[in-house]
Amino acid sequence: MGKWLALSWVLVLIATLVGMQGALFGTRGLPATVQRWFGGAPAPLRRVAPTPMEAQPAAKAEPKAGAKMVQPESLEQGFIVMVTDKTRIANASSPIYMPSSHNGWNPADPKMQLQAQSDQKWRIVWEKPTLDSRIAFKFARGAWERVETDKDFKDIDNRMLPMVDVSGLKPGEKPVIELTIEAWRDQMPGANVADANDRYRTINVGAGTLKRLEVVGGGGPGARTLNRDLLVWLPPGYEEPENRTRTYPVLYLMDGQNLFDKHGAIPAEWGVDETAAALIAAGKIEPIIVVGVPNAGAKRSQEYTPFAMIDGVRPGGTEFIAFLMNEAMPRVQRAFRVKSDPDNTAIGGSSLGAVIALEAATEHPGVFGKVICESMPMTTKERAAFKHFAAKKNWPRRIAMGMGGKEYGKDDKHEAQNRQLAGTAAAFKELMAGKGLASDRFRLIVDEGAPHDETAWAKRLGGELEFLFPAKK
Repeated sequence: MGKWLALSWVLVLIATLVGMQGALFGTRGLPATVQRWFGGAPAPLRRVAPTPMEAQPAAKAEPKAGAKMVQPESLEQGFIVMVTDKTRIANASSPIYMPSSHNGWNPADPKMQLQAQSDQKWRIVWEKPTLDSRIAFKFARGAWERVETDKDFKDIDNRMLPMVDVSGLKPGEKPVIELTIEAWRDQMPGANVADANDRYRTINVGAGTLKRLEVVGGGGPGARTLNRDLLVWLPPGYEEPENRTRTYPVLYLMDGQNLFDKHGAIPAEWGVDETAAALIAAGKIEPIIVVGVPNAGAKRSQEYTPFAMIDGVRPGGTEFIAFLMNEAMPRVQRAFRVKSDPDNTAIGGSSLGAVIALEAATEHPGVFGKVICESMPMTTKERAAFKHFAAKKNWPRRIAMGMGGKEYGKDDKHEAQNRQLAGTAAAFKELMAGKGLASDRFRLIVDEGAPHDETAWAKRLGGELEFLFPAKK
């Protein structure tokens, strides 16, 4: 009995001490087992921001047990994309579209228009894509002047669809992919949202003179009766009396809207006028005339594809080249003092513009003797472009090719595609060497950190002009 009484007093003493500490300091300082004795749960710990030395990368969310993760493009039943526009700007008169690598990046393709839902979200249903490649995409409200941005109005990388869990889907059920739009380019304070295809917009050049020359026609249905203005840049001194009989080499560049000034549809301009004028002044290239051939807007991908490489796009490239040679070039030759032999006639472009430029030069090397090919999509549709040009027998005198190491985007999710494209570009260089185009005729400029945009093309332009139009000694 005495032992039990002594033990009771010891327990009372412990309880008293614990109660005093709990009253004064709470129970956080006690072992968790002691806290549980008195019915207390460990208090939540306050998260203290780690110092740089302590910082650790965030752990990636792991798929739930039993999940079956697949790329949505591989699903026979297709998939659904559901979009939340945080700005609430999109509406019936300015709907959301999903331009992508599978529709020629057409920002107003009616097949890629999302439908407004009663819960204020936007929805598009995809059937299984016919192209074998992953879908790179962005959202836009009918024009690149109204493309999505991040919350600070900065351009974002091309999106890629995340993997989806199909383990809980019923047979034939489409998974739903939820995405969010933070902001739009035309929301940016002071944004220049002028239509790139407005033939009356003001274009200021840094040096030289810019002239407009109206032409009619194009490649394929919808473009055959198109009126557009060629943008003809004349080098400094062209109009001086002492040069009135001088003739000049000429470079025809595709996507003429993007060459001489920045507008709302692009993150930057090519800066052709500034670059060419500086090289001419430095004596690094001979004076040249540059003709910007504006694209056909929504029909751009149709005009710039001479063979099947984009889902749902009927190739009109052959017809576009005929328009270029039979309508546009004769008008330029009549209006301005350009040389017309292949040694002094170049053609160039970026992305699909590079495809049509190289097609024109390989089909008509007696007309176009030099080519600029920037960021040509050589891996699309099972390397369709690479295979197409590998079969060519006739080649121009010189080709300047540029490629970035981050064409698909700088995010890690694009790493595999970037590696594949870089490897294909290197293989193309070897292909050219095998066809007799060694380093004196073919030059590949690779910028490892460069994305797929006008800033990258402007950076490489100077070296390409020096390769194609070196100043005569």
